[in-house]
Amino acid sequence: MAALRDGVRLGLNERQLGDLVERAYVSQGANNVIHYIGTTSMSAPDLAVPQQFASTRRVQAGDVVVAEISAAFWEHPGQVLRSFALGEPSPLYRALHAAADASFDTIAAVLKAGVTPAQVIGASGVIEDAGFTIIDDLLHGYGGGYLPPILGCKSRPAGPVPEAPFRAGQTVVIQPNVVTRDGKAGVQTGEMVVITETGIERMHTMPRGFVQL
Repeated sequence: MAALRDGVRLGLNERQLGDLVERAYVSQGANNVIHYIGTTSMSAPDLAVPQQFASTRRVQAGDVVVAEISAAFWEHPGQVLRSFALGEPSPLYRALHAAADASFDTIAAVLKAGVTPAQVIGASGVIEDAGFTIIDDLLHGYGGGYLPPILGCKSRPAGPVPEAPFRAGQTVVIQPNVVTRDGKAGVQTGEMVVITETGIERMHTMPRGFVQL
């Protein structure tokens, strides 16, 4: 994700951005899992979630770049989601990311061994309070696969809410990918964490926040 942040330039297309990502870890012996990247104008957005198939759209001034990246070293994967603004973030995108950050923080504050999925979903209500929803799962297990529990939020359920509480040593991705109700604009933020008896521990050092480039 740092390679994407530091390497994105006006005129590069989404395929070239993906190449920046892979060059950061292939030489270290790691393997690609996913690198979903999306670019759109903040003044006239038409993309709320990173694309699974990269386009040839070129980065322009006033764009937002949203990305979800997973790479694995042998059987040990990680996952990071971030958003970058090419110029001053628009008021809408500032509000979207503020809601995403607030949701991440409220979930992180309650998540620990013994907490139930329903409690995590309850902590995400700041998203709806801000007038937004999500476009992907709010939280999911991760490590050797896309694992349960897979949770949505109040405005976008992900099926029946599991009853089993979280366990110490469990790895999950917190990813409140907040979007507008019309699905035209959205941001990415989140990362994999490990659950402990008293809270969570980050698995990544990539700084959080909506970065202006």
